[in-house]
Amino acid sequence: MWEQIRAGRSPDDAGVSQVAEADRAVLGDGHVARLRAQLHSDVLGAGPLEVLLADPTVTDVLVNGLDGVWVDCGRGLERREVTFTDAAQVRRLAVRLATLANRRLDESSPFVDGLLPGGIRLHAVLPPLVESAAHVSLRIPRDDGLDLSGLQERGAFDENGLGVLSELVSARVAFVVSGGTGSGKTTLLGALLRQVPAHERIVIVEDVRELRVDHPHVVRLEGRSANVEGSGEIALPVLVRQSLRMRPDRLVVGEVRGAEVRELLTALNTGHEGGCGTIHANTSADVVARFEALGALAGMAAPAVHSQLASAVSVVIHLRRAGGRRVVQEIGVLARAAGRLQVRPALVRAGDRLERADGWAQLRTILGAS
Repeated sequence: MWEQIRAGRSPDDAGVSQVAEADRAVLGDGHVARLRAQLHSDVLGAGPLEVLLADPTVTDVLVNGLDGVWVDCGRGLERREVTFTDAAQVRRLAVRLATLANRRLDESSPFVDGLLPGGIRLHAVLPPLVESAAHVSLRIPRDDGLDLSGLQERGAFDENGLGVLSELVSARVAFVVSGGTGSGKTTLLGALLRQVPAHERIVIVEDVRELRVDHPHVVRLEGRSANVEGSGEIALPVLVRQSLRMRPDRLVVGEVRGAEVRELLTALNTGHEGGCGTIHANTSADVVARFEALGALAGMAAPAVHSQLASAVSVVIHLRRAGGRRVVQEIGVLARAAGRLQVRPALVRAGDRLERADGWAQLRTILGAS
């Protein structure tokens, strides 16, 4: 198989089958089938990681070079007995996965962020940026396709939360979904966007395509990395500006994490109702500070960020992981207190219920209820 690759012939299913069939007379049907599966895994798939990716409970697979493989099944990181023979094998795996994601990974481009077939998010880094051997991180979207009712059945929120979240979409309220890594932000945002009426046009801007939305009218814009000469990059701020010329009914930024926050806030302040996105934050109270930090990257002063944010975004939905589940911890509203913008809790998780808090009356007003 490697001889074919070195000869310039890209590996494919037909090539794998041809190599496996070459010794059928010696190996027999059973051994040929096993050889074909092994070759397919090693040349076209994820090699030793295939068994982990096939596990429906695994959401993350992390390869720390030759120092071990870790997975997340909802209980935090756990080590798995998967080994690689040497650094060259890890590198081949990383380069092959990058190729599947239509990305380049070599000395001139030693790290990559991309999307594999099936929606798996890939990140890989080569030495000397990391020690000893390539490091690979895979994020597997296990909950794609769930609607709000499905998330409620899994315990993400109760009936009260289901009603509020549904109203949030129908009332065209601008919101952000916050939480830590792996807390379920993308899954919840996808479920919320499924509630958007079919006649509305959703324009999604992402650095790497990750958000899946079951909706009849979705337009996607995806960022582009710089080439080996360092040119050709298309960053999110550019894409957000382009999206505004595409007549979006709902503008969605998959993850707000840089200078694109300026364009997003500007867009939401110019009549684009129902816009939304996700943002990394440890608590809902940290969301405003996080916007301040991102605004600074775009050259915005804190008062300007507060002014734009207060008129652009009304609601914050904060998620966290609890006992192996991804749950809505809080639904809050943006409000000013003591001259400073902050997130005021309207619904707060207590056990398995979302209980009303001080911001409940303001939330009902935002949703247009009496």
